Amino acid sequence: MNSLHIRKILTAFSFAVKTIRTHKARTFLALLGVVIGVFAVVIVMTLGDGVKSFILGQVSSLGTDLIQVEVKIPGNGKQSSGNATGRVQGTQITTLTVKDSEAIHKLPNVIAAYAGTIGQERAVYGSTEKRILLFGTGADVALVDRNAKLESGRFFTDGEDASLTRVVVLGSETKKTFFGESDAVGEYITLKGEKYHVIGVLASRGAVAFLNFDTFTYVPIQTLQKKILGVDYVQMISVQMKNPVYEKETVADIVALLRKRHDIANPDKDDFAVSSTKEAQQTLGDVLGSLTILLLALTSISLVVGGVGIMNVMYVSVSERTSEIGLRKAVGATSGGILRQFLFEALIITFLGGLIGILLGIVMAFGLTKLFQYIGYNVMLQFSFASFLLGAGFSMAVGLIFGIAPAYRASQLSPMEALRRE
Repeated sequence: MNSLHIRKILTAFSFAVKTIRTHKARTFLALLGVVIGVFAVVIVMTLGDGVKSFILGQVSSLGTDLIQVEVKIPGNGKQSSGNATGRVQGTQITTLTVKDSEAIHKLPNVIAAYAGTIGQERAVYGSTEKRILLFGTGADVALVDRNAKLESGRFFTDGEDASLTRVVVLGSETKKTFFGESDAVGEYITLKGEKYHVIGVLASRGAVAFLNFDTFTYVPIQTLQKKILGVDYVQMISVQMKNPVYEKETVADIVALLRKRHDIANPDKDDFAVSSTKEAQQTLGDVLGSLTILLLALTSISLVVGGVGIMNVMYVSVSERTSEIGLRKAVGATSGGILRQFLFEALIITFLGGLIGILLGIVMAFGLTKLFQYIGYNVMLQFSFASFLLGAGFSMAVGLIFGIAPAYRASQLSPMEALRRE
């Protein structure tokens, strides 16, 4: 590029800057749409990446040697809307049992397994009364869930589960609700009119995938079934493998075992779903990634609206400056110079809008990170280079695409016609 070309570009750029500074109100209106659009794109991408990392991190913290068995509505895929809708609407699958858990425990590559179900009941201690979440589990929960660590006391045993012993292990928040800073081990709380011995208190672990385990109260699964809920089925079975290398084989063994126990010949009639931790991570990653892309597509509409606003402002500018364009052409300005000037105006506006939008996105990401931490979720929203490129790329593309038409129209005005209009 020779000096003449550079001089032409600098001249067009200086004219564009001068025009933008002269028409501040018009520039602000055009700028606003781009700022909102770029801000939305940046914050959606940053939020999507942060939440995805948080959830996948929470799942991986459970371990890579786990397999989860859950009930499923027959005839529906485990990830299908039909299964999700049916479960939300209260459809109960009552075929998964503690006996299934015991049978799975005997498989070659299984080191531990426990059946689990969740219920609610009003608990009373002294003058404190509150409805609490009860998590019925087998005694192997301490082996399978390595994050369930005791602060004091102990977990219940297989013998206590089998004999329907009325014992509980309190989550840290539940313990504080009833006992404050006092020692809870050895005390009794009342559930459904009967005394339950507090034999342990869990260390605080916070939320896992937005589920706060500190509010749970662990109860032997069969005690919860028969003495509180009045059911004989469970909602899930958690399994720990001896060797994760044989994950696929172990999943296949569990599926075959449960089909035999539930007398299922047609796989489409499965009333259970078996997933490994790796599979759950892959599925969650795909779902969250697709959701982020969808939200980005929706928020990009605001950038298009901003671009249309810029185009309209530029067309108005061309109409208002018809005589100026005619006069400049009459004294030697070329169509290319006029084109560059108006195109630079659009690009400068979108560049500034993109820069402001990105800065606002960084500030919002920082604020949301603090908010998540305040409410107990360690979600880190970090502004990435990809977010910067996406925001800057979107803004400059909008300026280029929506600035070309009015810039070209201005460059094609005849000087005689422009002066005659004035």
